[in-house]
Amino acid sequence: MLGNKVSRQKPCHHCKNRSAAAPPDTSTIHYEKFWLYRHCSSVQQRDRQAQKAGQLFSGLLAMNVVFLGCAFISSMIFNHMAITLAEVWILLSILKVLCLCWIIYHLLGTSRQPHAVLHRDSHAGPLWIRGSVLLFGSCSVLLNTFQIGYSAILIQCKSKVDILFPSIGILFICTQAFFLLHHSKDCVQVQHNLTRCGLMLTIATNLLLWLLAVTNDTIHMEIESQLREVEQRFAGKAPFSPPCSCNETTSCTCPNTTICKVFQKGYILLYPFNTEYCLVCCSVLYVMWKNVGRRISHHHISPAKPKFKLQGVVFGPLLGTVAVIIGICVFMLYQIQATGSIPNHQVFVMYYSYYIVLLPLMSVAAVIGTIIHALEKKELDTLKNPTRSLDVILLMGAALGQIGMCYFSIVALVATNPMDLLNSLILSYSVLLIFQNITQNVFIIDGLHRQHTSSSKEEEMKEEQICEGYDQRRVSMMELGQEIRKVSLSYIHTYSKLTWKRRALKEISFFLVLCNIILWVMPTFGAHPAFENGLEKSFYGYSTWFVIVNFGLPLGVFYRMHSVGGLLEIYVTA
Repeated sequence: MLGNKVSRQKPCHHCKNRSAAAPPDTSTIHYEKFWLYRHCSSVQQRDRQAQKAGQLFSGLLAMNVVFLGCAFISSMIFNHMAITLAEVWILLSILKVLCLCWIIYHLLGTSRQPHAVLHRDSHAGPLWIRGSVLLFGSCSVLLNTFQIGYSAILIQCKSKVDILFPSIGILFICTQAFFLLHHSKDCVQVQHNLTRCGLMLTIATNLLLWLLAVTNDTIHMEIESQLREVEQRFAGKAPFSPPCSCNETTSCTCPNTTICKVFQKGYILLYPFNTEYCLVCCSVLYVMWKNVGRRISHHHISPAKPKFKLQGVVFGPLLGTVAVIIGICVFMLYQIQATGSIPNHQVFVMYYSYYIVLLPLMSVAAVIGTIIHALEKKELDTLKNPTRSLDVILLMGAALGQIGMCYFSIVALVATNPMDLLNSLILSYSVLLIFQNITQNVFIIDGLHRQHTSSSKEEEMKEEQICEGYDQRRVSMMELGQEIRKVSLSYIHTYSKLTWKRRALKEISFFLVLCNIILWVMPTFGAHPAFENGLEKSFYGYSTWFVIVNFGLPLGVFYRMHSVGGLLEIYVTA
């Protein structure tokens, strides 16, 4: 049993003389006494053993919960008559309620205790992560709202669990988002074991929600069957229905009303956001779990990072803006033509051609940036940083989603007809995407481990004096022109003062930031040619390719978003 009392045990026989001579330190935070640990040789060793034991048992708790959930979901897939989707939803609803109880207790109890949070990790929960939690959480709430509306319209063939599960999901998403936005940087110093177990339970729940979202294609199959039925009616063929159907399909058919079509379209459009939300929450919760009981000494506190300033770069923003504008045009044309009843073949050619032009440019930029990192010969930052370690793991893990999809596409295309124009474009796109992910990962990871370069104080003083004029007073039109001229001169001065290596790193990182943003926007807001072109879907089958796409697509979106954060840090610290 995990104890929750603060350890006040007597020192051991070998440490008694030293502890008697030392004055009591009231500022020292004692870790909880763990039942597995009985003997000590020093205070630091006792604290370290208690921390490792608490992480071990909380990890075992999460592992058992994940295995139980995986068993339920796998049984539902392979034997849906014995384990139904409703029973899986009931299990996940119980886990959500348990997580809600712990989060509310932590917000109202643990975090308000004296000395509960004495340290905050400055690297944890950056702005872009919190913004992602807010964005994807809002989209997930809308997704559950559409699911409730869709199930309410078809209430004659839906159970109450179809409405209860997304209702609990909305409450869980809102509470978890509030918790992560306000406490992602906390290093909790009280109730270590309970906090670790609560965080691991929440991580396990989010992982199971992500796994279910990847494998559950129930509503997608309903919509797909309805579309096939409509196409058969337009073709003048009566849809085949087996004698034992008992009108189940007709009773669950969405009425020809606008509201039902809105719920269907909104559900399909927002579906990737839910899986993305689960992945982002898992990453933030893992950092919080690593920070439980962590004590940050003053000499380990990293210096304040320089602020983001659009100075010293010209060609990177220019080329990146061109790539973004062209990408938006391609995305709009794709959305107009590819989402119709009969997708146009040319729109897929245009979409993949854009990627084939952009991906080599990004790969070359990343390779040049890596070479410049090697030429700079900066010392590596060897300080312990759980957030940076997690960033590296997430970059490598999230890239596996796109790389895995590309290899499945390569096998399907080579086995069918690789000489066809569209097939050859998809094949080239898959190979280039694998190479681009690898080169960009090397560039970002190498840049994150380099020590930061501090700018000179004189430049910062001049820039602050120029910027203060806008904040302190209103300026007339003549004064405004003078200030703009000063800012322009300061921009040119800063650009000329930078060394060619730092200038090139800033140009490359900003170009890659804009490219990753447009490559994040296109699949996030509905451009899914891997599922809509029908080539891989006809090769692997609907259900198999659905699982592959829903596994790889959210990881690919997460990779682009996570890459933007790493590239911005390289740009700021270059």
